[in-house]
Order: sequence, then C-alpha cells, then structure tokens
Amino acid sequence: MLQTRHPLWLIALLALAFDSTAGEVTLGPLFHQFGLALDSGTRAEAAGPLFYYERRDSAKIWAVPPAVSYTVDEETDFAEFDLLYPVVTLNRFGPEYRFQMFQLLAFAGGQSLTETNVNRFTLFPIYFHQWSDIPEKNYWALVPIYGHLRDRLFRDEIRFVLWPLYSRTRKGGVITDNFPYPFLHSRRGPGLRGWQFWPLIGREHKELTRKTNLWDEVQVAGGHDRLFVLWPFYLKQTSGIGTTNVIKQEALLPAYSQYRSPRRDSTTFLWPVGITHTVDREKKYNEWGAPWPLIVFTRGEGKYTSRIWPFFSEAYTLSAGERAGVRELTSRWYLWPLYKHNAIRSDPLDRQRTRILFYLYSDISEKNTETGAEAWRRDLWPLFTARQDWQGHRSLQLLSILEPILPNNKSIERNYSPLWALWRSQRNGKTGAASQSLLWNLYRRDRGPATVADPQGAKKTSLLFGLFQHHSSSDGSRWRLFYIPFGGKNVQIPDGEVASD
Repeated sequence: MLQTRHPLWLIALLALAFDSTAGEVTLGPLFHQFGLALDSGTRAEAAGPLFYYERRDSAKIWAVPPAVSYTVDEETDFAEFDLLYPVVTLNRFGPEYRFQMFQLLAFAGGQSLTETNVNRFTLFPIYFHQWSDIPEKNYWALVPIYGHLRDRLFRDEIRFVLWPLYSRTRKGGVITDNFPYPFLHSRRGPGLRGWQFWPLIGREHKELTRKTNLWDEVQVAGGHDRLFVLWPFYLKQTSGIGTTNVIKQEALLPAYSQYRSPRRDSTTFLWPVGITHTVDREKKYNEWGAPWPLIVFTRGEGKYTSRIWPFFSEAYTLSAGERAGVRELTSRWYLWPLYKHNAIRSDPLDRQRTRILFYLYSDISEKNTETGAEAWRRDLWPLFTARQDWQGHRSLQLLSILEPILPNNKSIERNYSPLWALWRSQRNGKTGAASQSLLWNLYRRDRGPATVADPQGAKKTSLLFGLFQHHSSSDGSRWRLFYIPFGGKNVQIPDGEVASD
C-alpha cells in the first residue's frame, strides 16, 4: 500500500532534493520551494506553471492556473476565489460577499452600516431581488413584467409595470413618470416641474432652491428653464438662474449653437463640421475649432492647443497663483494613435505616460515631488512587463500577453501570468533580496537580504531540475551535482587567507 500511495522513487528524489540548511526543495519545474524576494513568506510551485502555493505575511494563495485560484488574508478577513476567471468569481470582505457568473448571475450580501444583513440576487437583465431584516430595503423585479428597485441602475428608486409602458424613477428628490419610456414623461421635484412628448416637444422649469449638507452648510442650487422642439434640432436652455453665473444656451441644428455666460462664450456655425469659436474669460483663453474637436487652435494664459487630427496635437493647461506658468496637464500625440504622451503635474504628484499604438508599448512614470520616491511601469506587448513600486521593489516578466491590456488586475496575475511567464525576476529595493527564474524554475537563482554579517546576501542557484545546485554565503560555498553534496566550508583564518576543511 505504501508503494501505491507514495512511490519510493518520488520519496527518494524529494529526500535528495531537500536542502536541510535552507529548508527548501529544489526540483525545478517538477517541484520548487523558495522564499519570496519582495515580501516575507514562501512559495512552492509544481508541474511547471500548473500549481503553486504561496504564503505571504497573513495571506495565503493556492492556484491551479488557469482553472482555479483561492486567496485568503486572515488578518484583514478577506478572500477571493476565481474559477476560469472571469467566468466565476467570489469575493468576500468580512461579512460582505459577492458571487458572479459571467457578470450575469450574481449573489451579494453582508452586513450594512445599520448592522443589518442585506442580500442580493441578480440574473441580469431579467430578475433582481434584494431581501433584508428591514422591510423598506426589500425589493424584487421581473423584467419587463413588474418591478421595484432601490439604488440600482444609477437611480435611487425604480418602479415599472410592463416596461416600457410605464415606469417611475427617483433620483434625489426628482421623480420622473414615463408612459411609455422614453416618449412621454412628466417630472417633478423640489421647485421643479417638467414634461416631454419626445421627440416633438418638451419643457422643464426649476426654481432656485437651497438645502443643508452634512456639515450644516446651506448650499444653493440654481434654477433652470429647458425647451426642445423636434429634438435634437431646436434646443434652448437657461441654467444657473438666481446665481452669479447665469448660462444661456440655444441651438438650431445644424445651422448654429451658442453658449453665453459671464465666464464663457462659445458659438458654433454649421455643427458638427463647421466653425466653433470659444472665449473663456475665467481661464483666459481664446479657441477656434474648424471643425471642433478635429482641428483646434487655442491661445491664452490658461490653455494652449494646436491640433490637426490625426496628424498632430499639442495641448496643455497652465496653473495660476504661486505656480503660475507651470504646465499642469499636458497632452501630445503624432499620427494618432501611433504616438501619444500625457503628463499631470499637481504637487506632490508628477505623472508621465507615453503610449505607442495603444497597448503595443506603454511607459508610465510617477514621482512624489516632496519625497523624491518614484514608481514606474513599462509594457511591450506581448514581450515584457517591467515595473517598480513606491518602495523601490522591481520586477520583470518576459512574455506578457494580457498584463499590458489589463494592468494591475490581480486575477490576471494569479490565474494567467504563471502560464506564459518564461522569465521572472524580482529585486527588493529595501533589503537587496532578489530572484530570477527561467522556464518555471528550470534555472533559478535567489539572493537573500543583505545583513551585517553578509552584506552581499546568501546566494542559491539551481539548474536542470536541481541536478546542479550552488549555495554561497559568508560561511562559504556548498555544491550539489546530481543531488550529491560535496565541497567544503571556507573558514577565515587570522592572516586573512582562506582555508578549507
């Protein structure tokens, strides 16, 4: 029975590959156990990229890429489960959870701020159901027959019967009745009345209103008048009524459209292929577009733009006050989308990004102008992803198929990156610990953190399923060939010479 459950050859091989001094097993792609370079913890990999287990501080991860992965953090009470991501996912944080399948079938629930369990079931876009101990939070909807929803689909409340024949929505204090949607509706709210018979005609009026926010401050919401006739051909609107910035807009398309306010004026003739002229008195610039936004020229104290799409564009905004003249937002491209560059300068953040052909090449660099700390990421699809975080930790992955398109997606990194990562290297910016792996540990090299006794850090090298191994540190060197250890321990003697015992 022992032989059938645990083959003797496998037991012998594991025994030969086990390094008692390091507490690790070295069998290359078959099975490899090693310490992490960027964090405190260990990782074991088996069958090349098809299985791994990792323990990092309070977090544990095991995965069988690309089929399944499970992550749990005992300290933060957090867990994630992926099955053929993104087909099935389950996320839990404390008592809150969400399960989804194809983003169509979903369960969600947990404890709300009132310490009441709220649970949801969704079969998008057919059935929505929420149940709770508080009756006011309960709802269900069977589209298109009947439904009542709360805080869904960008509305505070939705009711419908035989949608689109009748529906009522509420957002804030504004209630809209549709019968049928979107052709006939009436709207009401604080100081607001409106109606429309779309696309023939529609009107809406709102008075100046005031409300108190969470900090007991009185906020003023300007009124408005809106009218359309034969939408979208004639539109007229006055907004900000009762405030210091009353905005008047009118459009008779495609002949003209205009925007007038104390801060900004804009006029367009023969929209959308004609000429647009904008004068912004608040930001102090003058802009011409013919047609906007394809051909644009802007000049002024606050903004500069020269654009002829798709040949070239250069645009930036200038800061005012103490940092007057500093370019805060910069955008530049040539032969769009061949080359594109964007920059944001808003202390303490200085961020630059350069892209070639969307995701073919991307270079992102960020700098804290107060501390001098830097972080960057470079992707060349599908060849590599290289990055450095704010702690100075660096990593490089050769073959990077989805990572440039979906950057910082943890599920992609857990479930798919191990499959095609032919080369992986990491370096800890604080301790100096580093690791390199080729072909799922067929070749692997690790360097431990620098210490006072060993400033260079202990080094371990493994090649060809561990048939060749080398370990060196301040205590000396050890070798293994075909899992057979040999070599001696170097001992420092007083005259500085090295003797071997």
